[in-house]
Amino acid sequence: MTRLLLTVPEAAEALAISRSKLYQLLATGAVASLRIDGSRRIPVSALNDYISRMTAKENAA
Repeated sequence: MTRLLLTVPEAAEALAISRSKLYQLLATGAVASLRIDGSRRIPVSALNDYISRMTAKENAA
């Protein structure tokens, strides 16, 4: 089964960025996340959305 939610370290690795950079993106709302009890999780779809927005922004420039 494909995982739908990733931990912060997993999501950072998937984007090839540091954890601290991902936390910055989460704080600004650039990448959506949710809390399950005390754990922060990032939907894979949120990573895909972020990549799509950044790609569109690059192509528009």
